[in-house]
Amino acid sequence: MPKSEVYFVDSRSLSPNTSLVVKTQDLFEAAGLYECFNPGDKVAIKIHMGEYNNTRYLRPVFVRAIVEKVKEHGGVPFVTDTTTLPYTPFASRSTAYDHLKTVARNGFTSETVGCPIAIADGEVGTDDVWVDLPEGLLLLEQYVAKAIAEADAMIVLSHFKGHPLGTYGGAIKNVGAGCVSKRGKYNFHLANHPEYGLQNSVFKPRRCKGMDCEKWQLCENSCPEGAIKITENGIKWDREKCNSCLGHLFVASDCLVWYPPYLFFMATAVAIADSAAAVLNTFKEGKVGFINFAIDVTPFCDCVNWSDMPIVPDLGLFTSKDIVAVDTACLDLSKKSRGMHESLAEEKGAIAEETPKFTACSSYAGEEERIQINCSRKLGIGSMDYELKKPPLMNHDISNYMVGTDPVAIRLRDFYKLDHPVPKGGFKRRHKMNFDLNEIL
Repeated sequence: MPKSEVYFVDSRSLSPNTSLVVKTQDLFEAAGLYECFNPGDKVAIKIHMGEYNNTRYLRPVFVRAIVEKVKEHGGVPFVTDTTTLPYTPFASRSTAYDHLKTVARNGFTSETVGCPIAIADGEVGTDDVWVDLPEGLLLLEQYVAKAIAEADAMIVLSHFKGHPLGTYGGAIKNVGAGCVSKRGKYNFHLANHPEYGLQNSVFKPRRCKGMDCEKWQLCENSCPEGAIKITENGIKWDREKCNSCLGHLFVASDCLVWYPPYLFFMATAVAIADSAAAVLNTFKEGKVGFINFAIDVTPFCDCVNWSDMPIVPDLGLFTSKDIVAVDTACLDLSKKSRGMHESLAEEKGAIAEETPKFTACSSYAGEEERIQINCSRKLGIGSMDYELKKPPLMNHDISNYMVGTDPVAIRLRDFYKLDHPVPKGGFKRRHKMNFDLNEIL
């Protein structure tokens, strides 16, 4: 079988023609992503628009660049994401209302991206389409966000980065986790699973300080099921109420009161691949394209309320019609890259003088970072065998990429005739600096 094509450009920019925004549009053309839709098709532009106070999510200008390309080729785009689980006490995207408030603060509005923004699974995350998945490795069904399942085509813009649970975040996770409803998220996070569900966590209540702990109220209020109760002497947990929402997991991570069940993280990574397969099953073949932005490669996902410094230098942009190939290429290049000094990579001992390579996206759980791509390949939704292509730089009429088609000097001439900013008599200044230059050199 022929290798899957992955188009790649590095992140260097030395001129307007090599801007990452221009390169984004060039890759769209080079990879033929316009072939994913026909004129008049409703095209979902799937992107993670960042959690509240996260600062390294993909910038809105990249989304606008793709929206412009979709429109140029006759598509009807809308930018979209889905609601989340209450995976932290202050998760800011668990309802559509909160989600839209958050992304507007992050710079995403219909005006900035150039098309409507839709939360694809509705206000609380139950607007979805059921998908049968008999081929699943763990999941046998999934619930895909309705607006995504009903789109004619989809262009997936993914911020390639590390992830504390999923080992890395790329196209597979953006589709498998980000394109399903809240119901679907409970599914791949293994709610009530008899072996891997968080209700099976090891529970050490004696380690809880009870109301003597400064965050006891936060801990008690982290569960939407009301399964956690803090007393003066300790903690009570009704494990039968636990639906694996992850709400308490990070609040209590330093208390060591809970340990997730064995294989929870690995099983979740497998389920994400299943979930991605279910999402892609709602589209006809060839109707989905992928662009991975391997820039600002942070150790954590865009779902947290902060952003650590990158763990590897910016790698570039990767584009493909193969979800597995595009993630594999990112992982391969990240492993060849030197870890960033004073980053989490260095703290974990991932930088060595003899072999300056970095296992870019190892998680807290220490899972193998290729679980998602190995499972996705096994599911038949893509190939790990790829050919990396570097399209030649295009000689653009750069005026087409600027705010106006004429040089700004032409637009200013008439204004300058009426009110020139330079006074006719010049500015009042000294003829020479009145101090010894050696004082500042």
